[in-house]
Amino acid sequence: MEWFHSLLFEEGIAHTILLYALIISGGIALGKIKIFGISLGVTFVLFVGLFVGHLGFDANHEIVHFIREFGLILFIFSIGLQVGPGFFSSFKKGGMKMNLLAVSVVLLGVGVAIGLYYILDGSVSMPMMVGILSGAVTNTPGLGAAQETLRQLSESGVIGEAPQIALGYAVAYPLGVTGIILSLIVIRLVFRIDLKKENQRIKETNDAQSEKIEFLTIRLMNKHFDGKKLHDIKRLVERSFIVSRMMREGNFSVPLGNTLLKQGDILFVITSSAAAEAVTAFLGELTELDWKESDKILISRRIVITQNNINGKTVGDLHLRSILGTNITRVHRAGIDLLATPDLVLQVGDKVTVVGEADAIKKVEDLLGNTLKRLDHPNVTTIFIGIVLGVLAGSIPFAIPGIPMPVRLGLAGGPLVVAILLGRFGYKIGLITYTTLSANLMLREIGISLFLASVGLAAGGKFVETAISADGLLWVACGFVITTLPLLITGIIGKKIFGMDYFTLIGLLSGSMTDPPALAYSNSISENDAPAVAYSTVYPLTMFFRVISAQILILLFI
Repeated sequence: MEWFHSLLFEEGIAHTILLYALIISGGIALGKIKIFGISLGVTFVLFVGLFVGHLGFDANHEIVHFIREFGLILFIFSIGLQVGPGFFSSFKKGGMKMNLLAVSVVLLGVGVAIGLYYILDGSVSMPMMVGILSGAVTNTPGLGAAQETLRQLSESGVIGEAPQIALGYAVAYPLGVTGIILSLIVIRLVFRIDLKKENQRIKETNDAQSEKIEFLTIRLMNKHFDGKKLHDIKRLVERSFIVSRMMREGNFSVPLGNTLLKQGDILFVITSSAAAEAVTAFLGELTELDWKESDKILISRRIVITQNNINGKTVGDLHLRSILGTNITRVHRAGIDLLATPDLVLQVGDKVTVVGEADAIKKVEDLLGNTLKRLDHPNVTTIFIGIVLGVLAGSIPFAIPGIPMPVRLGLAGGPLVVAILLGRFGYKIGLITYTTLSANLMLREIGISLFLASVGLAAGGKFVETAISADGLLWVACGFVITTLPLLITGIIGKKIFGMDYFTLIGLLSGSMTDPPALAYSNSISENDAPAVAYSTVYPLTMFFRVISAQILILLFI
């Protein structure tokens, strides 16, 4: 049995792999257990790592450090790539207000941490307070950024050995998760929120504001449009609409931009709900027609864009109407149907609905790809080019007045910023950023699991001793104050001053804490997607501020 003893207790590649595999598999399994309806999920990997480290198991510190940083990069880059396409548009339609409130939670948390530092007269060092802050707000990348800053300070000789701030993080984390959810419940009780009535009110509001796509059958009656080309009529109407197909004297066809329309033509029009009434009034009158008859001549097919050279082109750039006599009527992206206006930018993974004759549709398929297997193949090149750019961006120093050392985005902030930019603008430099949701989640889960296992393994030797000490109990108390006070203040402001609905508010607060368990709780009590929408709207900017503020706090108080 010497080989088994050697595998367990002697450092080596096999020993390290075995430790990580046991920690991650055990942590994920235990993380599925719910306590009072709340589960810690993958975060439980941290506590299994702490337990294994406490038992005396260890691995080569350089290897652990590499795995920790690489795992953090994979995790943060995957998040940025997913939220990137909608990041900038999130500032519209109330997104600015939500992001301002979310950032206020971050700034209040930083203010509370600084206040506690002075109230306790420095008995808790600022690096450790940053670790407690990261745990209290359940923000792992912030911890990673702080650790990276401390490592740089240690290597440059500004400080001695970097303190184990992961201990503060681990001690504050459990009550941080429960404190967030407790704060959401307190806000609900303070404002006497009736969940059933709130759900109904949001449903009515969404129904009134939704911009659904309408399908209209219109007989052209406007004599001013008789004999005019379709694209000229579109300019005159000044509304976005698409004529998918038309019937004239019993014959069906797909109208092109230069098709001359005549009074009496029956048009199958696709437009938004907001424009439907105006389009109908301009063109003529609603009528009825069974368009199934047109299927004998024209077919409608949903085609998936898988050709890389289509990525970033607009619908108008394809010239399908003029070249092939076909018509893209709508684009399905991320569960939403979009009106296929000429200026709509197409992306790999979009599903477009095309109407035309069978032979022409086949040519469109060849042009767009429609090869689903191609989507299953991950664009690994983009991921590693993004990581290269992220590491470079994270290493660029920039000076902030009053701070003795330049601030860097680091291995957490750099890849996050680059991933967001690539997710939004990658197609402009020829990069395919499409990644299936399952592939993105796989990268994210592997990354965060490796990071948490590394943090737990490194800090486990001193965790129990610290947690049960007077210092440990003080850290827990500090963490609870940092968790709840900013949430309660911002929640009251959001509800009382801005009049936000409860579900949007709790999604916003969950996102400001970058806390998946809080989002899961919010989703469980709502019958709509308001919490998820608010969470994703504020998440990227909040993550950025969490990462930067952790570094600035340490640099200000060294």
